[in-house]
Amino acid sequence: MKKVIFVLLLILVIFLLLWPFAWQIITSLKTPGEISSFPVTLLPKRLYFENYAKVFNSGPPFHLYIVNSCIIAGGATLLCIVFGSLCGYALARLKVRGTNYILALFLGVAMFPQVAVLSPLFLILRKIGLLNTHLGLMLVYTAFGLPLSVWLLMNFFKELPNEIEESALIDGCSPLGVLYRIVLPLAGPGIFACAILVFIFCWNEFLFALVFNTSMNMRTVTVGITLFPGLYEIPWGTIFSAATLVTLPLILLILICQRRIISGLTEGGIK
Repeated sequence: MKKVIFVLLLILVIFLLLWPFAWQIITSLKTPGEISSFPVTLLPKRLYFENYAKVFNSGPPFHLYIVNSCIIAGGATLLCIVFGSLCGYALARLKVRGTNYILALFLGVAMFPQVAVLSPLFLILRKIGLLNTHLGLMLVYTAFGLPLSVWLLMNFFKELPNEIEESALIDGCSPLGVLYRIVLPLAGPGIFACAILVFIFCWNEFLFALVFNTSMNMRTVTVGITLFPGLYEIPWGTIFSAATLVTLPLILLILICQRRIISGLTEGGIK
């Protein structure tokens, strides 16, 4: 009986989690008349793919927004992995006084609400001329993604045995060579999991992208979705189709890489 109740609860939770995305896909395949009809129809009478065509053929240049998001999210993820590896390795291996305070400082930065730092960051980016650029938004995302990267990667580096690194040093390898030739390959699952989490954060971020990149050609996909509403009506089919196109790659990426993500997250917490 307990197993039956557990399975039913599990099915209920899965349904509640998947239903919003399923409804998003179903709505994207409905005609405008079916979307606005009352009572609401559960399934479309026929598959209407015109909404997906309108995403790229009408309104803002959505294909350019996808490219912008890939460049910004990919660049920020790369910077977080590079600098997070250096900082995490230093905190894991070097006997630094006040390591716990440094980690608390990193977590404190991550806990800052975006609205609280929006104005100072805007003034800084305007002063150095990085508004409406890929690099400006990339640096902001790196600053907010580094605490997670440092925390995760430091835990992975701590789990690696010191004897391997000592052997490499005895054989003449430099400290940086030990990091990039020995430590990083061994910590591959953790680095992969960290990269996926940072990329998802950068891909889904909205507020910074809305304020810092106001040029039409520098928008990201999350901001581009909000530009579809028209003057006299809201094209829900086009909006749901754009949201599906933005969300589906992340879901497929997680489904394909879920074993690496789970193994990476668990290997950092247990020996």
